[in-house]
Amino acid sequence: MGSNLDDPLAQLRRAAAGLEALARTTRFSSIYRTEPVGGPAGQGAYLNAVAALEPHPAWSTPEALLDALLAVERAQGRVRRERWGPRTLDLDLLAWGPSLRSSAGLTLPHPRMMERAFVLAPLCELVPEWRHPRSGEGACAALERLGCEGVQRTRLAWRPR
Repeated sequence: MGSNLDDPLAQLRRAAAGLEALARTTRFSSIYRTEPVGGPAGQGAYLNAVAALEPHPAWSTPEALLDALLAVERAQGRVRRERWGPRTLDLDLLAWGPSLRSSAGLTLPHPRMMERAFVLAPLCELVPEWRHPRSGEGACAALERLGCEGVQRTRLAWRPR
C-alpha cells in the first residue's frame, strides 16, 4: 500500500482499517518513506507498507479481494489519472500464497514487485521467508540485489498515539 497525497499517514491508517474489515487476520509491516519510482517529476515522497491478510470468505478469491481493495481506494478518493502518478492510496495485491495467475485484470505475483525496493523492504520485514513461486527468489535476496537507496523505515505508528 502507498500514498503521497492528502496526508499520506492518515490515508494509510484509514486503509489499514479498511483491510481489517476484509480479513480474519491482518499483520502490517512498519511504514516506510520512499522516493517516487517512475511517474511525473516533482511528486512528493510516498509512505509505503505491506499487509498480510487472511481474507473473510466473501473475498476468498484473488479477484474478489482485488475488487474489494479497489473499492477501498475509491472510498479514499483515488482517481486514476496517469500511470505512476501521485495518489491518495494505492493498494496492490502482491501475491496469493503460491498461486500463479495471469488474466486481463490480475497477475500474481505482482509482475513488478521483485524490482521495487519500496515493496520488498516492508515485505521482507513482514514475511522474510517469502519466495517468488515461479523464480524461487526470496524477497530479502531480491532486496539485497536491488539495494535500499531511497527507502527509509520510519517510526510512524499505525494508530494515533
